[in-house]
Amino acid sequence: MNAVILFIIGIPIIEIYLIIKVGGVIGAANTIFLIFFTAITGVYFARLAGLNAMRSGFNQLIKNEIPIYEIISGAALAFAALLLIIPGFVTDFIGFLLIIPITRKLFISAISSKFKKKVNNNEDVIEGSIDETRQDNNDKEN
Repeated sequence: MNAVILFIIGIPIIEIYLIIKVGGVIGAANTIFLIFFTAITGVYFARLAGLNAMRSGFNQLIKNEIPIYEIISGAALAFAALLLIIPGFVTDFIGFLLIIPITRKLFISAISSKFKKKVNNNEDVIEGSIDETRQDNNDKEN
C-alpha cells in the first residue's frame, strides 16, 4: 500500500520537475510542443502496434491456438498509449519502450516470471480420482 501511494505521489513530482527543467533549457513553448508531439506520435505508433497485435492474434485463432501473448501485448499497448497521453517525459519514455516489440517482450517476460514463481510455489494440491456408481430406480425401491 505504501509503495502505491509513493508511486502515485512520486511520478507527478518527477514529471513536474523534468518539465520545469526542460522548459528552462528549451523554452516553455517548445516544451509544450514536445509534450503534445510525443503524445500524438506515441498514440499513433501504439495504434499501429495494436493493429499488428490484433492481426497476429487473429492468425493464432485461425491456427486454433490461444493468442495469450497477443492479448497481454494488446493490454501492454493500451497501457503504453495511456502513458503517452499523460503529460511528462518519464511516462513518455516508458510508453515508447512498451511500444517497441523487443522491450515489450522483455517487460512481459519479467512480469510473467514473477507470477509463475507464485503459481509454482502452491504445493497444496491433492490429487485423486472419482468413481461414479449409478443406481437404477429398482435399487431405490428395495
